[in-house]
Amino acid sequence: MIQFYSPDITETLTLPESDSQHCVRVLRMREGNELSVVDGHGNRYHCRLVDAHHKHAAIEIVEREEVPLPWTQNITVAVAPTKNMDRMEWLVEKLVEIGINRLVPIKCHHSERKEIKTERLEKIAVSAMKQSLKAVLPEIMPMTPFADLMRMPCEQRFIAYCDPSIPRRQLSELYIPHRDATILIGPEGDFSPEEIKTALSTDYQPVTLGDNRLRTETAALYSASAFHILDSLQPM
Repeated sequence: MIQFYSPDITETLTLPESDSQHCVRVLRMREGNELSVVDGHGNRYHCRLVDAHHKHAAIEIVEREEVPLPWTQNITVAVAPTKNMDRMEWLVEKLVEIGINRLVPIKCHHSERKEIKTERLEKIAVSAMKQSLKAVLPEIMPMTPFADLMRMPCEQRFIAYCDPSIPRRQLSELYIPHRDATILIGPEGDFSPEEIKTALSTDYQPVTLGDNRLRTETAALYSASAFHILDSLQPM
């Protein structure tokens, strides 16, 4: 099934230009063809194409279907963006496919990338949402200073780091399935000792992701996958 995305479909009854081009010029859909449109808020609309215009394809809504996420808690991955932007874009795609609710790019002491443009990441997130047949678009926050992140509340808060001199435990030993969770993943140079100390004093639980040294984007993806795997081992 191919999904199209229009966040205000019930008001405009029109696909955005990029989706209109894909619908009409790439897929060669014509008036009367049926298609699915998601709004990013958990709704999928079964529609019929009424005007096959390549810039603003018009549709009529036949039926609305609620498509909640297959997990009940909020999963937040806070990660220091990689110097190579291609890796960050790859990470966003895979995190959305696997399933998160929020991505927070964080600015750390050792961060090599101090600024980030979220528009490109949001487009990748939309594509991944459609491809993975979800109807909820994760929130992608702007670059957030580490200190600001410490003030964001969450039921379970974890920080993964490499420094073996500061005790850590396996994520599987601490994570309580089906409860809101946030995990912090540092930059290529890891969190600074001061950042780790600050996080631990703010009720973040220190975790290790295993004995292998992981790239930043690998660690972030591993963490999101671990949440879902641990959830599946303890059904609600």
